[in-house]
Amino acid sequence: MRVTHLGVITGCFMAVFGSWTPGFAAGEPLVLETTIPLKDVSGRIDHMAVDLARHRLAVAELGNDTVDVIDLSSGRVVHRIADLKEPQGVAFAAAADVLVVANGDDGSVRFFGADDFTPIGRIDLGGDADNVRIDKDTGRVVVGYGAGGLAVIDPAARAKLADVPLPVHPEGFQLAPDGKRAYVNLPDARQAAVVDLVSGKQVATWPMKDRRSNFPMAIDVAGTTVAIAFRGPPRLVLFDAATGAERASIGTCGDADDVFFDEARQRIYVSCGEGMVDVLAQTAGKLQRVARVPTSSGARTALFLPVLDRLYVAARAGSGGEARILVYRPVP
Repeated sequence: MRVTHLGVITGCFMAVFGSWTPGFAAGEPLVLETTIPLKDVSGRIDHMAVDLARHRLAVAELGNDTVDVIDLSSGRVVHRIADLKEPQGVAFAAAADVLVVANGDDGSVRFFGADDFTPIGRIDLGGDADNVRIDKDTGRVVVGYGAGGLAVIDPAARAKLADVPLPVHPEGFQLAPDGKRAYVNLPDARQAAVVDLVSGKQVATWPMKDRRSNFPMAIDVAGTTVAIAFRGPPRLVLFDAATGAERASIGTCGDADDVFFDEARQRIYVSCGEGMVDVLAQTAGKLQRVARVPTSSGARTALFLPVLDRLYVAARAGSGGEARILVYRPVP
C-alpha cells in the first residue's frame, strides 16, 4: 500500500471520528472515541481483521456464527456473512483480494471475495481452525488448527501447501517480520514453540515454567521481542525472539486475550476479559503500568492498527447493552 493511500485513509478516519472525544480524564492514554453497534449479535466475539484498501473491519462473531464487515468511514456494518461454524480467525489476504475465515466447529477455512464477499472456496482442516496470519512477503496464509498443527495455504489457489505438526493445539501465534519463522503459544503443553516455516519443523521450545494459559502473543516490528500474556497468574512477559530468554515481566489484568506493541509510543496494550485494557510502558528495558482503561466485562478481543492509530475492542452483548466495537484513540 502506498503512503499516499494510507494518508487518505487516515484523513478520512479523522474527518469522521477525530472531532469527538468524550469525557475521559486529562492524561488518559486511551480515549474512547466512538462506539460501533453490532445489531443482533449474541455470544462470544473473537478476532478482527482490517482491509486497509477499502477501510473495512471484519469481526468474527463466534457465538453468532457470523462475520460482520464494518465500513470504518461511516462506522456502520455494511455486510454480514452468515451460516458459518464458530468463526474464530479472520484475515484479509490483500494480494489475492480474499477474506479468509477460520471456523472452530467444523475446522473449515472459507474464502470470500474481499470486494463483494462472494464465497469462492474452502479447505477442510478437520477440526478447530483458529488463528489466521498472513505472510506479508509471500501472501500465504498460516492457520493454527486441530490437535496440533499449522497449515500453510495459498489463498489465490485456495490450496493447502504444507502442514507443520505441533504437540498440542496452537493458540495465539505470530510470524517473524521476514515470514521465515512462527512463534506459537501452546498453553496445553505450557510451552511456546518456534517453527521454521521453510523446513516445516519446530526448531525450539520455550518452557513456560509455572505460568499457565499463554493465549495472546505479539512480536515487535524489528522481530527481536516476543510478548506473551498469561492468564494464570495474570502476567505479561517479554522474551528474546532469538534465544527465548526472559527480558522483563509485569502483572496484568485478568483473562487476557490480545496484546499489541505501540511502537510509536513505546507502549504495550493488553486487552482483558476482566473489562479493561492495561497500558504498559517500556522504559530502559523495564515494564511499568501507565493506566488501566475500563472497557466492558468480557471484552477480551482487540485489534490495534498503527496505520490508523486506533485500538478496536470487541464487547459482547450483555449487561452493558448490545454487542459493539469500542474505538479508542491513543494519546498523546
